[in-house]
Amino acid sequence: MQSTHLSRSLFGRTRISLITATLFVGTLALAGAQEPASPQRRTSESPGMADHAGMATSLRELMQEAEQKNPQIAASFHAWKASRNVPKQASALPETQLSVQQFSVGSPRPFAGYSNSDFACVGFGVSQDIPYPGKRQLRANVAEHEADSMEAQTDSARRTVVGNLKIVYFHLAYIQQTLGVLQRRDELLSQLQEAAEARYRVGQGNQQDVLKAQLQHTKILQEIAHHHQEEGLLEAQIKQLLGRPQESADIVAEAFTLRALPHAAAELLQRAREQNPDVHSKQASIQQRDAQVELAHKNFRPDFNVQYTYERTGSQARDYYMATFGIGLPNRGRQKAELAEAQENQERARQELEAESQRVLSEVQQQYVRARTSEERLKIYSDGLVPQSEATFQSALSAYQSNRQDFESLLSGFLDVLNLDLEYRSELVEHESALAELERLTGVDVP
Repeated sequence: MQSTHLSRSLFGRTRISLITATLFVGTLALAGAQEPASPQRRTSESPGMADHAGMATSLRELMQEAEQKNPQIAASFHAWKASRNVPKQASALPETQLSVQQFSVGSPRPFAGYSNSDFACVGFGVSQDIPYPGKRQLRANVAEHEADSMEAQTDSARRTVVGNLKIVYFHLAYIQQTLGVLQRRDELLSQLQEAAEARYRVGQGNQQDVLKAQLQHTKILQEIAHHHQEEGLLEAQIKQLLGRPQESADIVAEAFTLRALPHAAAELLQRAREQNPDVHSKQASIQQRDAQVELAHKNFRPDFNVQYTYERTGSQARDYYMATFGIGLPNRGRQKAELAEAQENQERARQELEAESQRVLSEVQQQYVRARTSEERLKIYSDGLVPQSEATFQSALSAYQSNRQDFESLLSGFLDVLNLDLEYRSELVEHESALAELERLTGVDVP
């Protein structure tokens, strides 16, 4: 009996050693495939995307598609093109009026008295209003500056759509890549669970270890399901930005890499002053208000009207020819109110430009700080936290294999590796989103 018990004990220990050794080798292989030697190496991977490698669509391709097919960009472009036709309308002369008159004598019937009265006649006339010199050009200037503002707004709409596309694309890439991370880590957790169950069956572990492993497995499954939901939501947003039907094929994002910001804060702020379309729109609005003030001053000057009429009488009387020149005197009270309104709008436009400039520059500074700080955190993750967590987990695994470590410490190390990996990738998305905002605000292209 003692020999049988000893044989069973040796067999149980041998089985545990084989399981843990196999687990140790498998863990090294899986962990080695994910070793974060550098941000570039980590981000060049596309975990969990092997089945879609040939289907991935680059961000640049989607940006070009959005610029061509996004309905918001198209609507803004057509609005600008429409505004380019307004200056010609504003500078044109008022409509010429043609008139026909019939003057009867002795009876309301048409042509009554035409043959026996010198007053009965048929007349033809033309009339033209002529604005005071300079008014038409000022009206054209107002319309041209408004068109310039619309052009800047079109550029702003394009940058906004492209910027939103970049941010959503980065989040989609994060979701699709971390799906692979979660799936591989879940496979590793299954091996840990099997080892805990094997130890429990031979009396070297406890049921709580098995339950904890099962709980973490369920949590990972929940996170995977949440990722699938987020993936569908993000793809719907991208299709909307691209103008694609929602039932079109799914979008697979490429693995994005860490981009370094090559510009200093002062350079980015200067680029924003020079190239930001929202600031340009406000500047054009000021020029428009200046022209309106000048036009309001000019409207104190009178307009003119010229008329010419030809009247044909009966054959026994001579024809009549009449030329008329009129002057339209402006209502000075109304014009004073118009001038006051134009001056107030002029000051409002200046204040709006100042407010917009401050907003844009503040946002540029905030995104610059966000990007630089994110770069520092990414370096801490890639050079410190992630490799340290991997080393800690490998040490705990070796100790667990030799019965010198409890399962709870091993599971804690496993979760540290998983969470820090996900945190690194999430931080990378935040960094790239900050760069996308800087590109939108300043017009720079970060390679």
